[in-house]
Amino acid sequence: MLPSLVQKLIEHFAKLPGIGPKTAQRLVLYLVKSDPKILMDFGQSLINLKEKVITCQQCGQLSEKELCEICRSPRRDKNTICLVAEESDIISLEKSGIFNGLYHVLNGLLSPTEGMTPDKLNIKKLEERIKLGHIKEIIFALNPTIEGETTSLYLANYLKKYNVLLSKLARGLPQGANLEYADEVTLTNALKNRTKV
Repeated sequence: MLPSLVQKLIEHFAKLPGIGPKTAQRLVLYLVKSDPKILMDFGQSLINLKEKVITCQQCGQLSEKELCEICRSPRRDKNTICLVAEESDIISLEKSGIFNGLYHVLNGLLSPTEGMTPDKLNIKKLEERIKLGHIKEIIFALNPTIEGETTSLYLANYLKKYNVLLSKLARGLPQGANLEYADEVTLTNALKNRTKV
C-alpha cells in the first residue's frame, strides 16, 4: 500500500487527459525519486501556471500578457483570422509555417448533447474584431467532425451579414481527424487549398 500523499498525487495525475492509473503511478513514483530541486521547480511551474497564465484579450489563446505574442507581432497579417476550436490547434498550424495571420480560439465546438451551445463559444469577441473593419477573411480551421462541420455551418450563417470572405481548410484532412495530430504537410496543403464557405 502506498502512502496517502503518494496515492492522492496518483489520483490527480490520473485525471489528466490521456493518462491512466498505471501511467499516473509510474509518473508519481518517478517524481518521488527525483532530485528535490527538480521537484521544487516542477511545483513552482504548476503554481505559476495558475497565477501567471491568462487568455489573450483579443484571440483567446494562452498568454502571459494581455495580448499574446502572435496578436502583438507587427509581422502578422492583421486582415486574416484563422478560427480554431482550441489553443492546441494553433500550435499545430504554427508548426506548418504557412499561415501568417491572426487566430481566434472558440473554446470548443457546438455539441448540444454535451451542453456546448453558441452562447458558450467565444463568438462575441470574434464579432467585435470583425466590426473594427480590418478583417478581410476568416478561415474556418475546425476539425472535420460532425461537431466541427456543425460549428462551421452555424458560424457561416451567423457571420454572412458582414462583408468578410469566409473560407475553410481544404479536405486534405481526413474526416474525423484532429488538427492537433495532423502533420505539417497535410496542414500546409489544407491551408493553401482552402475553399470558400
